[in-house]
Amino acid sequence: MGELIADRFGNSLVLGLAALAVLVPLAVGLGLWAGLRAGRRGDRIVSGTALGLAAVPEFVTGALLMAVFAAGLGRLPAVSLLGAGQGPLDEPSVLVLPVLTLVSVSLAQNLRLVRAGVAEAARSPAVVAARLNGVPELRVAVRYVLPAGLGPAVPVLARSVAYLLGGALVAESLFGYPGLAALLVDATAGRDVPVVQAVALLGAAVAVAANLAADVAVHLLEPVRGQTR
Repeated sequence: MGELIADRFGNSLVLGLAALAVLVPLAVGLGLWAGLRAGRRGDRIVSGTALGLAAVPEFVTGALLMAVFAAGLGRLPAVSLLGAGQGPLDEPSVLVLPVLTLVSVSLAQNLRLVRAGVAEAARSPAVVAARLNGVPELRVAVRYVLPAGLGPAVPVLARSVAYLLGGALVAESLFGYPGLAALLVDATAGRDVPVVQAVALLGAAVAVAANLAADVAVHLLEPVRGQTR
């Protein structure tokens, strides 16, 4: 049982890290860009798109991606099955559709929180004073605005980390990806209590570790946030 769970967790870990590698730059980059342009056309487009993504259920997004890129264009595999002895890195194409599905679920909330924090920080006296003193806009954004804007988003991002690394139930089941969530579904259907308990404990451990890291990150960002108040 231990070897089975380790293999499945390894697959979920690869999928989760790939999704995080896409999610974090998009959420932070787009949130910063939109927050610095709060109320303008670009901000409305980004925020509206994020709301649209949040309104679409995960299984609908996955089915649409499958219909377009697998059935329609034939560019990507419709299912993410792996052969015996294969890992997801042996066939990177099987990760693309599940990753896009996971990112679409987590992006909207994280992006909007970063955007809200950045918009608030950009109006702070410290940022206004830095601009009046001729500090370059890029330095203002990176030194003052971004750290303050990340504060509200870090706890939510931690929950996204736990969700992605612990195994995403719908995405893995939809694409047949052999990860931890798919193992949980199979174990539940077969009433395999030890496997269900082991997977649940592993998911809880990931959630605790992610939230602990978030608390540390918020503590480190607090001095910078204090400067912008």
